[in-house]
Parts: sequence; structure tokens; C-alpha cells
Amino acid sequence: MAGADRGRCRAVALVQITQGAPGVEPGRGQWGFRANVCSSESQMEARVQQRTLGSQGLVVSALGLGCMGMSDFYGPRDDQESIATIHRALELGVTFLDTADIYGPFTNERLVGQAIAGRRDRVILATKFGNQRGPDGAFLGINGKPEYVRKACDASLERLGVETIDLYYQHRVDKTVPIEETVGAMAELVKAGKVRYLGLSEASAKTIRRAHEVHPISALQTEYSLWSRDVEDEILPTVRELGIGFVAYSPLGRGFLTGRFQRFEDLPADDWRRNHPRFQGENFERNLRLVERVREIAAEKRCTPSQLALAWLLARGPDIVPIPGTKKRKYLEENVGALRVKLTPDDLRRIDEVAPKGVAAGDRYPAAAMQRVNL
Repeated sequence: MAGADRGRCRAVALVQITQGAPGVEPGRGQWGFRANVCSSESQMEARVQQRTLGSQGLVVSALGLGCMGMSDFYGPRDDQESIATIHRALELGVTFLDTADIYGPFTNERLVGQAIAGRRDRVILATKFGNQRGPDGAFLGINGKPEYVRKACDASLERLGVETIDLYYQHRVDKTVPIEETVGAMAELVKAGKVRYLGLSEASAKTIRRAHEVHPISALQTEYSLWSRDVEDEILPTVRELGIGFVAYSPLGRGFLTGRFQRFEDLPADDWRRNHPRFQGENFERNLRLVERVREIAAEKRCTPSQLALAWLLARGPDIVPIPGTKKRKYLEENVGALRVKLTPDDLRRIDEVAPKGVAAGDRYPAAAMQRVNL
């Protein structure tokens, strides 16, 4: 190794990932293990594998980046670090960025737009509409009316500073508007060149089928993780039957599966998760036991709990793309390290034993929000 390259050696959980690349033996790190990788700066700008969502031609990085927490819900903001995290993601080949107009509200799209300025051709950009909030942050309801679809899209394009949205989701289904009308309006956006592909979020199997008949749906975004596996019963089989890709949000259980939260008090005072059933009281303590079992398997695999949870999702099928959210580069790099973790059939069996469907204590949302999913 040349002297200049030797000086650039860094301890990170990242390597260049290519189709069929062999696993890399990792070294030690925070939860026991991270990779020690020595390479040139050009090699450090890794390109992760890509996956296809749907059958209309949408190709994205195998791991995406959820941007919500950079602007809302999860404690204080740090826009400078958030933008640096997005830039680092693009360097590493994590080019699938996820935002929504509700995040902030509105400010997250502006932040993402600022971060990708001059880099648009390197990004697959996804955003969402349907959850209405006022400028003061108040939740105003769900809106799937065609005129609102058009208005919301134009507003998102302006905030993002782009001419086209790659993947446009209905964030939540509006029970008062036939899905055919909402998706019909979304299809008009495709014809107008404002949107390339369409998606739904937290829709039921029946709604997905009806929507797909109006216009091809390329992706369904719904919560899926070691502690939220209910999609395996009906939703996942349906999208696979229809050739729709699956984008897994909250793949780390809103951070709980990372093991970073050992007490309720570890959550910032203004963190939305303090209102989440799985983070409260006895549920918190019971869910900690799940995290400990995940950590034990992760230690044997010489990876972090986060990496094990993401590797498990990636192993569920090539049509699944997790989008873990973070606003810090160090956690982004840790997450990308999941692409190196190779799980054997025995590993998957053991994970199923410690994290079967229904293992989590508590609902995945507060009661009011649970009324707005799987519609």
C-alpha cells in the first residue's frame, strides 16, 4: 500500500459491495465489532448493491436513507450534520432518499433539496403527500382528493427544488375518497412529467389491488422490522403477487433495536417516541429483553444489533429495501455495514426464534395513529 493510501486507513463498517462479493471479516467496535478497512478515498466511496422496486424500471440502492428524523419527531435538529449525512450517503452509494411534506412540517423537503442541490443526477428521490399539517405543526387530517394531490405535488417540487419526483407515495389512505380517484390524479402527474413512479404507504391488500388496476404501483412503504412483522400475513404476499416492491420503514424499530435506549429517560424530552406504546412502562422493559437476544446473535456474527436487524430484512428477499433513518454520519456508516453481514439458514432460524411475529410488547403506534394504517 502506498504511503498516501496508508495514511488514509480508517476504521469503519464499510466496504465496496458488488453483486456476489464475498463477506469481509470485521474487527471490533461499539457493540463488539466493526470493520477495519484500509483503502484509498476513491475506494471508500463505496457503491452498494441495487435493487429493483416494481416492474416499471425503478432501481434504487439496496439500502435507503430515511430523512424524517433530521427535521421532526426525534429530538433536536442539526441541519449541518444532517446535510453532511446525506452527502456521506451519496458518497457511499446510498442514493435512495426518503422524505415527506408532513416532516417538519415542510422543512424536511427543503433540507433534502438543499442537500442534493448540484447532485440531483445521483439521487433517487421519494416523497409523500396525504398527511396534512398546518404551518404550526397541527395535524389537519388525511387528504386524498385529486385537487389536493396536484397541489401537494407542486408544493413538494418547489420545496425540493427539483423538476421531477422519482417516487411519489400516498402517505396514508383517505377513507373518504375512492383510491381510484386518488391514484388517477397521481397517474396524471406521471403523464405530466412531474413524477416518475407511484407508491402507497400503509395501505391494505385490498386497497393495493384496486390502486394497481388504475396505474402500476411500483412500491409499497410500510413498517417492517424484527418487532413489526404483521405484513408477512397478507401485505407482503399481495405485493409480491402483483410485482410491487416493498420499502421497509422503521427497520430498526424507531431506534429501539439498536440497543441505544436502555431507559425511558434516554429519550430526549421532546422526542415523539415518549408517546409510543412500545417505549413506555412495562412494554419498554419487555422489549429490552428482545434487544438483548438480538444483541447476543449479533455478537456471534461480529456485527452490531442494527446491522443484524437490517441484514435480516435484506435477506427476506431482493424486492425489499429498508430505509433506516438517521441524522448522524456515524450511524449511517454503521447501517451501511449491514450489507456485509451474511446470514446463514441457521442464523435466520435462530432470529425467527427470538423475534417471531407478535414478539413486541405494545402496538406499533398510539391508538389514534393505528386507525390510519392498513386501510
